[in-house]
Amino acid sequence: MSLYVERRGRGPDLVLLHGWGMNGAVWRELASLLEADFSLHLVDLPGFGHSGALPREAGLEDWTRAVLRVMPPRAALLGWSLGGLIATHAALLAPARVEALITLASSPRFVADVDWPGIKPGVLAEFQRQLAEDHQQVVNRFLALQAMGSEHAREDIRRLRDSLSRKPGPDAGALAAGLALLGDSDLRPLLGSLRVPMLRLYGRLDGLVPKKAVALVDALAPHSQSHIEPKASHAPFISHPLPTVERIRAFLLSLEHQS
Repeated sequence: MSLYVERRGRGPDLVLLHGWGMNGAVWRELASLLEADFSLHLVDLPGFGHSGALPREAGLEDWTRAVLRVMPPRAALLGWSLGGLIATHAALLAPARVEALITLASSPRFVADVDWPGIKPGVLAEFQRQLAEDHQQVVNRFLALQAMGSEHAREDIRRLRDSLSRKPGPDAGALAAGLALLGDSDLRPLLGSLRVPMLRLYGRLDGLVPKKAVALVDALAPHSQSHIEPKASHAPFISHPLPTVERIRAFLLSLEHQS
């Protein structure tokens, strides 16, 4: 099984990985702003968009290796939410292939516990329970959660939904497997071993990756850079595309000048 990849632009390679429930079309506006400077590889993750699904029992390593098989020999990685978890794991599994790592509204651990802010376990469990009944309704609820807090929440949801409609709907098994990745994965103990240049972008109003997590990840990955977009929620590249693009571009071009 090979993942579907849309390629556009010219310049250094940049692989973009979308979040749970979505597909590569979510990057449409961001891609239009980046394609003059970078060769973009917009991946549909397993079971989303035009990509076939992995077996339901496939774990984070299986999803990550599926991405590594279709990306260039060496490239920068940009991952949003679940895509950021996979991009981070790719940098841990194959650091020689990752030029730089950018995570967007992502976390090494998405579920909250006593000393870690995140999604309440009960919320995730309820999503998993409802998937069997009406997976489309679960996706719609998740879209609303992603935009919650944004000053353009209704417009953000409309644009996310529009991206979804441009490709085949997600596979129900892939939705369940993706939620399991969000619920079970914990890369916190490994962040200190990351040696690739890393930029972490957040939204201050994000309810899924709370801003309290930023300082905690700063401590776990002291070599990385972080920025919080003050008026953004879980999809800064949708609500605030221009400042998001400028930070991505400045970070990657600074690495070009260093090499």
